[in-house]
Amino acid sequence: MAMKPAQVVKSLAALAQGTRLEVFRRLVEAGPQGLAAGTIADGLRLPPATASFHLARLSQSGLLKSRSEGRYVIYFVDEKRMSDVLAYLTENCCGGAECAIAPRSASRRARSSGPRAS
Repeated sequence: MAMKPAQVVKSLAALAQGTRLEVFRRLVEAGPQGLAAGTIADGLRLPPATASFHLARLSQSGLLKSRSEGRYVIYFVDEKRMSDVLAYLTENCCGGAECAIAPRSASRRARSSGPRAS
């Protein structure tokens, strides 16, 4: 089922703030194991209350999920939501023709996994 425009707007609005964008990028880099809220706050030099505010906003937008591990709350990216937002933004890109637009990370992976000269 395709995302509704209102859902995409909610996700993009959550990312339209510098600190939240940086939190999201760090969690993308962390992968499915995620990061503890305190680790995120320390890494960005944020007071705990400020980090909690931004994590809550990203969670409410559907971009983040969390799980409890003992005393810690671990946040991680909802990969399906992220993929759905990207798919919505790039749907019918270039009128359905082969497109030169690709994320830099994807093009780097393609170059690094290609055949190597001996």
